[in-house]
Amino acid sequence: MELDRGVLAAAIVVFAALSLLVVLPLAQYVLLALLLGYVLYPLQRRLAPRIGARIASGSLILATALVVLIPLGTVITIAARQALQVYRAILSGNLGVDTVEQFIGEQFGVAVDVSRLLGEFNPNELVNVVEGSGGSALFGSVMKVFGGLSDVALGLTVLLFLTYYLLVDGSASMRWLRGVSPLSDAAWSEFVERVDQLVWAVIVGNVAVAVVQGVLTGIGLVVLDFPSAVFWTVVTVVLGLLPLIGAFIVWAPAAAYLLIIGRPVAAVVLFVYGATVVSLSDNYLRPVIGGREAGLNPGLFVLGISGGLFVFGFLGVFFGPVVLGVLKVVVELFARERAPTRSGSGGRRAS
Repeated sequence: MELDRGVLAAAIVVFAALSLLVVLPLAQYVLLALLLGYVLYPLQRRLAPRIGARIASGSLILATALVVLIPLGTVITIAARQALQVYRAILSGNLGVDTVEQFIGEQFGVAVDVSRLLGEFNPNELVNVVEGSGGSALFGSVMKVFGGLSDVALGLTVLLFLTYYLLVDGSASMRWLRGVSPLSDAAWSEFVERVDQLVWAVIVGNVAVAVVQGVLTGIGLVVLDFPSAVFWTVVTVVLGLLPLIGAFIVWAPAAAYLLIIGRPVAAVVLFVYGATVVSLSDNYLRPVIGGREAGLNPGLFVLGISGGLFVFGFLGVFFGPVVLGVLKVVVELFARERAPTRSGSGGRRAS
């Protein structure tokens, strides 16, 4: 019996390591599938009795894809159109090129003819350079692009299938985990409840802070009559998921742009507004809302987000605090389970 247990334990370790090697190349897509499955599961649980689990799961995935792709496509289209307009306006000298040249000259003491530099750009020269190198560099770049696209296609396929089956078989998966868990019913129920509260707090906290930052930045841009304020508000909401630097990437360049085009007062106002109101909302709300609701110290919450970005990439904004929070829950449950044993053994030694 002991030999059987040892063999099984060794097999578990070996195949767990092999499974980890299988999952690691697609870790970002797996984590995103877990996140989507968790967020969509309450809706799946309501829809499944009415239209069936599989139809409900497919409908939710399709709706989520549309909710993400339509705004994303709109933003990309607007950004491309505006970039083209900016390029054409610079070429025609209608976008304050003189102001840009004057600003560069005053600040750096260098005379730059921006219109001439842009006008001298010839795409055919790039083609000649590529042809002169035998096309090897171009071929290598094309192969890298196609390789990256195939990796993305594979990852998206895994994302869709994994999310679908997490929604369809979510209850069965939880029952399986309960069956193999060594925890008592009370400890398991408390563990699941606390982790559920933790994950929701992290998700809601991060999203709420991003929305608040986006709205505050948008208000400042609208008041100062900044061009395409709505577009940049949406961009700020997306970037606002990143702690400390998210909204800064929008309002700081916007202030610099206002300074370049000859609106120094508006530039200073936007910079001060962003450095105080917008940044303080991030520094205060993110740890307070997320940390308090998740039961984590605000410092640990920020540490989880920052460290999670290094380990998990962008999804670390969500999974970093969850990892620290789950560790805290497990340690507290373990300490509580050991408490009766310590008190009992202490009583026997005293006697």
